[in-house]
Amino acid sequence: MNRMIWTVLIALGLLAPFVVYPVIMMKLLCFALFACAFNLLIGFTGLLSFGHAAFFGGASYIAGHALKVWDVPFEIGLILGTAFAALMGFVMGGIAIRRQGIYFTMITLALAQMLFFVFLQMPFTGGEDGLQSIPRGTLFGLLDLKNDLTMYYVVLGIVIAAFLLIARIIHSPFGQVLKAVRENEARATSLGYDVDRYKLMAFVLSAALAGLAGSTKAIVLGFGTLTDVHWSMSGLVVLMTLVGGMGTFFGPVLGAIIIIALENKLGDLGTWLAGVTSIEWFNTIGESVTMVTGLIFVICVLAFRRGIIGELVARLR
Repeated sequence: MNRMIWTVLIALGLLAPFVVYPVIMMKLLCFALFACAFNLLIGFTGLLSFGHAAFFGGASYIAGHALKVWDVPFEIGLILGTAFAALMGFVMGGIAIRRQGIYFTMITLALAQMLFFVFLQMPFTGGEDGLQSIPRGTLFGLLDLKNDLTMYYVVLGIVIAAFLLIARIIHSPFGQVLKAVRENEARATSLGYDVDRYKLMAFVLSAALAGLAGSTKAIVLGFGTLTDVHWSMSGLVVLMTLVGGMGTFFGPVLGAIIIIALENKLGDLGTWLAGVTSIEWFNTIGESVTMVTGLIFVICVLAFRRGIIGELVARLR
């Protein structure tokens, strides 16, 4: 069953750029990876981080600066951005895992906001204007990535490889220990597992994958902004994960599709509704993305507590 789902999704991914503008598809893939990276921490380890924007946005700045100023190839930029996110994950995780529950969450938020103000003041980030004109570079010095279709298939390959890595982590003995920690941390400790070490490893892996998503997104779009490191980005990835289904593999992907599609198409929908109904208020819907996504979150919490995929799986069982 899982193999069939993978085959269908890969086939859809290969055909998607001929139906949807490739840049939008690449943005969607990057956020899908970001949500899956976050889900590895909250869905399979039970740790709610409100600081993942620091890894996502921080990696985008590092990768963008490396390509723009140091003129490194595409793959080196990705490695540098991912390595930075992993390092920050190790430092922040080492501090945060000393606490549990809401205290863990608030520590990650506080540390992420500290990084936000650091990036605001650093000269290479461009401050409030952001880091602009990031070149895509070349892949292995051979493949020019300026063409959107070429870039799309490279991004698709990166995301599929990352998804396979996440699947391997989840179904490995390490992943089973993470699930045990999520279900009953005290019992996992009594069985002899070094719970803090496992939680730190999960935190670093999640941070690194979030950094890979942020690096890829910055190179695809050609800029990195303070929005990527702001706490609201952490809230957005929480929303994606909860809407799709926390603790499910494909739930965050669906959540990312819904939220990103709303951001890109809500204005068009409002214009269409205004034309059909002659109600001018619908023209303002495009400016109310936060309100609409908040409404979706409330509906999901009330009607789909397991998320969309979680509820479907539960009903099928």
